[in-house]
Amino acid sequence: MRRTLLAVLSLQALATISLAQDGFERANGPMPGDLSRISQEWSCVQGLETPGYFKSMNGAEVADATRSQTYPCASFLGSMNGENDVYAWRADGDYQGVLFMNNRHPGELYLTGGNNPPAQGVVPPGPWVAKVDATTGKEIWRTVLQNANVSGEWTGASNLNITPDGNIPIAFGNHLVKLDGDTGRILKHIDLPADAPREGSNFKHLTIAPDGTLIIKNQTRATPCNIQGTLAAFQCPGGAAASPGSTIHAVDPETFEVITSASVPENAVTPHTITVHEGQIVIYVPTVASFYRFVWDPQARSLTRDTSWEAGGYLENGQTTGDAPGILGDWVVVQVNGLPTKDAASSLVAISQSDATKLTRVYPFGTELPTGLSWAPPKAAVDVENSMVFSADQNMMKIGAVSLNQESGEMTVAWTIDGATTALQALYGPADQRVLGTARAEPGVTQQDLMQTSNPPYRQQAIWLEAKTGKLLAQSDFFEPMNFNTLLSPGFGGRFYYMWDKGFIVLQPMPKRGQ
Repeated sequence: MRRTLLAVLSLQALATISLAQDGFERANGPMPGDLSRISQEWSCVQGLETPGYFKSMNGAEVADATRSQTYPCASFLGSMNGENDVYAWRADGDYQGVLFMNNRHPGELYLTGGNNPPAQGVVPPGPWVAKVDATTGKEIWRTVLQNANVSGEWTGASNLNITPDGNIPIAFGNHLVKLDGDTGRILKHIDLPADAPREGSNFKHLTIAPDGTLIIKNQTRATPCNIQGTLAAFQCPGGAAASPGSTIHAVDPETFEVITSASVPENAVTPHTITVHEGQIVIYVPTVASFYRFVWDPQARSLTRDTSWEAGGYLENGQTTGDAPGILGDWVVVQVNGLPTKDAASSLVAISQSDATKLTRVYPFGTELPTGLSWAPPKAAVDVENSMVFSADQNMMKIGAVSLNQESGEMTVAWTIDGATTALQALYGPADQRVLGTARAEPGVTQQDLMQTSNPPYRQQAIWLEAKTGKLLAQSDFFEPMNFNTLLSPGFGGRFYYMWDKGFIVLQPMPKRGQ
């Protein structure tokens, strides 16, 4: 029965695939993007409010401190009504395990890689940060921060952010480093203490508060354990339930002084989100068991857990941890089943910032598990202007969107399509022409294939959808699979960056010639 259903899903996906010419042959070389559009985009991003981050197309890991994954100044140059071609250029260089890309000035592109090691055996050096040419991909410099084969430390993913001075703070393992954005030189380094044992701590999550303070949180793994990669947080013996609680630090961005710290009762496997609520800087932290709020007070230099706000019932029976939350008006929205489960379908949960007892829930892909498994590691994207939330469940093989009533918090399904993706959802362009970018696996992909997060044995394509309706606007050829839990990153001039295990591909959708 399950094989029959997978075959049906594969045929549905096959119906959407065009027999277009090869995108690499169409481009026949690197793409500088639309030069006139670049100046417009630069002007647009200078008008955005980005406290704590460098003003650019993509100065934060996923757009901003609230992790919206919305890029209002990015350009989709294809047609919204007609057919489109997607041009492709395979970047020069070898960039193993690249997960995140940031811009500074147009033409500058920063990568973090070495993030996706195999669970056992010899691992690639990493994490590292590199600066590359945004058109060709040619490396300008690379700073390798760790080699776990030598250090013996746990290596997982690392976030990438650029501060207003143009430099790069990056946390990994129990380390915090500041890199010179021009040269890659290490300017500062400190060790970060943790409640968990050192060998079970990975300070992956770095987000910047509106006042510029670095808010850094670790994920943990049960010990002893020698499994590498971020997924060790649940793959070690005993799983996430046996892992210790996380630690949050507030760190001065200039001096790297750890100003103060707070303990999280359980393992917060996924990133936190920062926003301002009723004049306070608040940090939302979902864990494997509950959902907490912390308050950062820059004047008092205090970081405290808000015991008046806790959503202990945000998970239904059988569901697993929430992913990084998003903020939509008064509502904190979180995708659950950030870890795989056979016991319950994934859902979106909206919790009132004003009253944690006010909670709504929707199952965008239904409550049944036709493939026998649910896993939704990519966090939901939030479109505040259109009151929409975008979701995907890789093992339920669905991508979709819901509308959220900002008065009541009630969510209704707007659309869903078939497609297995491990990618985050990203939103580009102005509110009235918003485009959703993501990726989907080739027809016939199996559950076994999807569970291989390091160099999986299937192909994937980038797709661009009309955000309000889910209508397919453009699709690339099928490439090596996009790296696990990353996104189709926007660049200047209508270009997009598709990250795979050994590097990245530059993509540019354009109207089909003759239209």
